[in-house]
Amino acid sequence: MISKSTIDKILDTAQIVDVINDFVTLKKRGANYIACCPFHNEKTPSFSVSPSKGIFKCFGCGKAGNVVNFIMEHEQLGYVEALKYLGRKYGIEVTDQEESAEEQQNRLKSESLMVVSQFASEFYSNTLWNSPSGQAIGLTYFKERGFSEKTIRKFMLGWAPSERDALSNAAIRTGYKKEYLVSAGLSIETENGKLFDRFYERVIFPIHSVSGKVIAFGGRTLKTDKSTAKYINSPESEIYVKSKSLYGIFFAKSAISKFQNCYLVEGYTDVLSLHQAGVENVVASSGTSLTSDQIRLIRRFSPAVTILYDGDAAGIKASIRGIDMLLEEGLQVKVVLFPDGEDPDSFARSHSPEELKEFLKDSEQDFITFKSNLLAEEARQDPLKKVQLISDVVASIAVIPDAISRSVYIEDCSRRLNIDEKVLVQEVRRIRQKKQYGVYSQTLPSEERRYAPEYIPVIRT
Repeated sequence: MISKSTIDKILDTAQIVDVINDFVTLKKRGANYIACCPFHNEKTPSFSVSPSKGIFKCFGCGKAGNVVNFIMEHEQLGYVEALKYLGRKYGIEVTDQEESAEEQQNRLKSESLMVVSQFASEFYSNTLWNSPSGQAIGLTYFKERGFSEKTIRKFMLGWAPSERDALSNAAIRTGYKKEYLVSAGLSIETENGKLFDRFYERVIFPIHSVSGKVIAFGGRTLKTDKSTAKYINSPESEIYVKSKSLYGIFFAKSAISKFQNCYLVEGYTDVLSLHQAGVENVVASSGTSLTSDQIRLIRRFSPAVTILYDGDAAGIKASIRGIDMLLEEGLQVKVVLFPDGEDPDSFARSHSPEELKEFLKDSEQDFITFKSNLLAEEARQDPLKKVQLISDVVASIAVIPDAISRSVYIEDCSRRLNIDEKVLVQEVRRIRQKKQYGVYSQTLPSEERRYAPEYIPVIRT
């Protein structure tokens, strides 16, 4: 049997439009693609492919399913052979192995958590659209934020009612086990065995896996009481690891692959507003520091990332470490800085889609320009600050794994900052010879260490 992790990797990687295009000429129509069905004779196209949902359906003969189902049906292969076919296409090693009792137990539990999470998503969505409080509070909030009905339904936004046990009771009545509600982070069990909902009186943002499964939730309170946390999120579980997840990745992966660029933002509403404005190749780190696993997830679909920063200078300096992490993973990094007081969400809502896209295109700058501009004002009149600026930029160049790219950036840095290129080459070489910043710091006199770069990640040699 093929391991669950391998199956998940295949399902996450395989692009249904890419796969079906090998056999059928697809034509784009709106958000989907159409063609004459490969499974029966027809002259008028009735075969539809949805890249956002990862499914196909023929409205003529009724055949439907995901990318594995298509290969099974078209190539007349069994499930395992279809997975091996896709593995070969995407360079994923697929081996048969006997599933141990523990592996089977873990797989069945993960599948159960997926099912109960899907139930919760549907419960929250139904409550938003069909309950008095959902319509009056949740739906009103989303519409006041400028989100269309189409966007609300597409991202399956919802409302958790004020009753402390509404979801838990509904799930138990439907037949779901208490242990799975607790393990999925949907319910909290008291010492006497009573269940309470983790999310109540909050608007809900479901978090999807790359393959489109609901794996977690974020909930935002609409109260102004500062003692109440503005956002709460699902705890980590067998199906949800925060450091490996990106909000919006399922809905963005096709566009990221198409445009070979990923816009990276901070929050849920940034993703929603940009998506609604037609910028679909966007994901969010959901307010957490960017991780290596999240970066590798992006890299599966695109070699380039554009980070969108709002106008908060303090926030920018705090998150600038992410640039070096992206460079270290071999990605091409650009930066867009929004005007002071604006963020991607507010800017997208106050400008037309055309103005937004033009702004993103015109404001894009490489990381050297961005870092230089960010620190230039401080460095202009202070030679020591200029040393710090150069050190920061050189540290970023040093982590780039590709030698040609490093050389190009060194040349650019030399020209912009008026520093001898040979000096920069030597400094980059010296940094790359060190594995950790702690080791690097010991090679410098104490006075010089004051101006050494604040972050030098582990460098592959």
